[in-house]
Amino acid sequence: MNVFTRLKGEIMRQKFLILILLIIFSVSPLFAEYEYTFSQFWDETVDFVKQPVKWEGQDYLKIGIVLASTGLAMFADQPIRDAVQRDGRVYNSGDFIPENRKIGDFKGESQKYFYSPAIVFGRMYGDLYSPIAFFGGIALYSLIFDDMKARKIAYEIGQASLYAGGTNLLIKIVVGRARPYTDEGNHSYHPFSSLFFEDDHAFPGGHTTAAFTISTVLSRNVKPLWAKVLCYLPAGLTFVSRIYQDKHWSSDNTMGAAFGYFIATWVVDKHEKPVVPDAKQTLMERIKYQPAMIGDAYGINLSIRIL
Repeated sequence: MNVFTRLKGEIMRQKFLILILLIIFSVSPLFAEYEYTFSQFWDETVDFVKQPVKWEGQDYLKIGIVLASTGLAMFADQPIRDAVQRDGRVYNSGDFIPENRKIGDFKGESQKYFYSPAIVFGRMYGDLYSPIAFFGGIALYSLIFDDMKARKIAYEIGQASLYAGGTNLLIKIVVGRARPYTDEGNHSYHPFSSLFFEDDHAFPGGHTTAAFTISTVLSRNVKPLWAKVLCYLPAGLTFVSRIYQDKHWSSDNTMGAAFGYFIATWVVDKHEKPVVPDAKQTLMERIKYQPAMIGDAYGINLSIRIL
């Protein structure tokens, strides 16, 4: 392992620890006196872990569609990489330089749009700190203006990002797929690779997972169709940027996008499911009544919940 790889591993270790610390110190006190509490987060986390044993037919159908889509994308991995890398590439175990030169293990040519605003923004939107920024900013706004809608969004971004990020990292380690810039091909795998050895963490795409997690939560919490669509634009840029910068195969990001979407959807659904009446309620507990007045007549409105 060369000095650049060791340095990169140390940087990733620091990022990971910072992320965990920020989440722990932010989530606990922030909602302690409100709805969406840490105890609720813990209960829902346990439920999330148990989900595989609760899957039904439609869940397996969704999984099948995602796996099939990812499998098909694998056939296009190399052609897509060849197409987007035609204007030159910059690679070195994940680090890029803007000039045609070699410095140790650094080599390559800068791509035409490598530092373009769209590509850079796409990478940043899915970066490790993006969920923290969204969570912290929206949560702070919700506390200042006592906005429960914003509080719900912040909570869901933090919660879904933790679930998606944890699941993503676990699969990265187990699968150990080599990143494109290693030039090992799209069928090179090193299962159970080191937690901090980034070269073998291509699948699934982490930035794309984070981006689609954030975008899905935002999209689900806005009403206009155009706003829902707009929420996914940054995630689309992340998807493209990670391929363009030679960090991921297209199939990596296909799976990453699915992870972000479905995990965020589960989290939002968890907080928007209608209250189901308790089947054990007595008849009297199901009866609702209230005073009513129609013209000069007075009476009582009576309703009975039977389902």
